[in-house]
Amino acid sequence: MNRTEATAERGEKSDTAQLLGRAGMACYGVVHLVIAYLALQVAFGDSEQADQKGALQQVGSTAFGQVLLWILAVGLVAFGLWQFLMAAVGYTWVFGGKRTRKRIGAAARGVVGLALGFTAFRLATGSGGGGSSNQRQQEFTAKLLSLPAGPALVVIAAAAVFGVAIAAAIKGVKQKFLEDLDTTELPGRSRRWVGWLGTTGYLAKAVVFTVVAILLAIAGFDADAHKAGGLDAALKTLAAQPFGTVLLTVVALGLAAFGVYCFAAAWAHKR
Repeated sequence: MNRTEATAERGEKSDTAQLLGRAGMACYGVVHLVIAYLALQVAFGDSEQADQKGALQQVGSTAFGQVLLWILAVGLVAFGLWQFLMAAVGYTWVFGGKRTRKRIGAAARGVVGLALGFTAFRLATGSGGGGSSNQRQQEFTAKLLSLPAGPALVVIAAAAVFGVAIAAAIKGVKQKFLEDLDTTELPGRSRRWVGWLGTTGYLAKAVVFTVVAILLAIAGFDADAHKAGGLDAALKTLAAQPFGTVLLTVVALGLAAFGVYCFAAAWAHKR
């Protein structure tokens, strides 16, 4: 290990980095809980913006919420930076290809965490917060469609998102997330629930990613960026299906379960 890697590893394992990163993971859980609440609103007929930005806007809708929004902004940025440290030198308890996959996943979460954190900062300062998940997805799709063989590229992107959905489902069913936790750190009665919460949460996320992939594939086949959509469109697509209220309610409860799982993971994540 060279000097830079050694320094990064000491930083990742330091008490300060661990405290901030774990607090950030709890903030990540709060965002999922609010998204679950918005999804339930959509399931029962409200037209809420049921995505990450909508969740942060919901948090900041009251005076106390503005304070909480600042806390979430700092926490989510800390979570993102912690995940980048994990991507660089973390997951020393696994080896080979498994460690590489976990580090890639951490890098992806780092991007998400920083993006959510900066969105929260912009909302807290009143400078907007960027477009909705649908708008961002449609803009991304439009850029791909404008390239040579654009529709094929969009379909390939849809396949990649579907791959993420499959990975999330496998992670949930096989409870691979428990590899990263020291469950002995959890109170005795809560240990039995962590596996169930994580499995339910990852399966719910797999359903959402699958719908996003389907919408993206349709946009590619039809060469129409407006048919793509992000988390908000995925949840509203589920609501529009037969028995959509029941289906979206189940998914919302799964997202809430993932939010609660994040609290346990923040407490018991391995160093």
